Amino acid sequence: MTVDDTGSGTPAPNGPAAAAPTRRDQHTPLHEVDHTAQPTADPLAIRLEQLILGAERRYTPFQAARSAGVSMELASRFWRAMGFADIGQAKALTEADVLALRRLAGLVEAGLLSEPMAVQVARSTGQTTARLAEWQIDSFLEGLTEPPEPGMTRTEVTYPLVELLLPELEEFLVYVWRRQLAAATGRVVQAADDEEMVDRRLAVGFADLVGFTRLTRRLEEEELGELVEAFETTAADLVAAHGGRLIKTLGDEVLYCADEPGTAAEIALRLIETMEADASMPELRVGIAFGTVTTRMGDVFGTTVNLASRLTSIAPKDAVLVDGALAEELGRTGDAPVSEKEAEAHGPEERPYRFALQPMWQRPVRGLGVVEPWLLTRRASKIPD
Repeated sequence: MTVDDTGSGTPAPNGPAAAAPTRRDQHTPLHEVDHTAQPTADPLAIRLEQLILGAERRYTPFQAARSAGVSMELASRFWRAMGFADIGQAKALTEADVLALRRLAGLVEAGLLSEPMAVQVARSTGQTTARLAEWQIDSFLEGLTEPPEPGMTRTEVTYPLVELLLPELEEFLVYVWRRQLAAATGRVVQAADDEEMVDRRLAVGFADLVGFTRLTRRLEEEELGELVEAFETTAADLVAAHGGRLIKTLGDEVLYCADEPGTAAEIALRLIETMEADASMPELRVGIAFGTVTTRMGDVFGTTVNLASRLTSIAPKDAVLVDGALAEELGRTGDAPVSEKEAEAHGPEERPYRFALQPMWQRPVRGLGVVEPWLLTRRASKIPD
């Protein structure tokens, strides 16, 4: 959201006003659109907006801010953080927009959140739900709203479908959010001290599809999209099932982390084994590093993350490379022998180790100096349950 010369501000794309945008040529720059008039839209879009928001358009951004008792400057910061587009002073906002402003400002006034923290809450919620909404529309709503019978229009199908889905999806969203919030809160309270809440020791893994650039030139767009979706779905399921946390997906690459090195190693090998078993998928390579990681806005940063990325770039096809710190931790926890001599000390029937580690040649890694990667493999004869 921006603030104009009169002190007025505005909301943004995916937000209250964007649900039913003003009609314009798609090539017209946003700043050339007249936002001063009442927004017009398809009647179905208006009806759907009212159904989803539960209210009619009543306020301009300035009126909404004034009704909420919030300065135009602060309202603009909140709307901009939530990702809402500039609508000038069109009457496009509802009671829900006023209530949202009032709630955020109330948290600041009560001292429960600082103003920067409230802006971060707005930004994290806006960015996450914007992607969620787009994902849900792309994945199933668009397909479900195809007229099931000849002669039926999309209008006749869409409204009742959304009307039925809306309360169910809303309750499910709140349930998943509470579950995730409980898990994240649990990790924080178990931290040894306040500093560890932000800078923590984690195992960070990157999984990268080999030859993805060549695939983009060879495959049709639809085929490429299906491949990426299958990869991301497989990775997300495996990471979650084995106790890791998916940080983000980048098309041909997945970033995940785990509190325990053994968990990160198990996920990496499962990914390799699963992809190898699917003839339609390209080879995969994985790099894992263990160390201090800074967490911000649901993402992870720092030298450990950079090292994991570099290890991935030099890993052989269908293989996992780990750094010395992770190899040492696997030895300390008994997940892998620290040497072959130690491994041979146990009889073949004991097989106490999950993993095997083989030191590789030391090599310079851009920006990180010389590192000695270790090749991680599975020591057991079969994948453990």
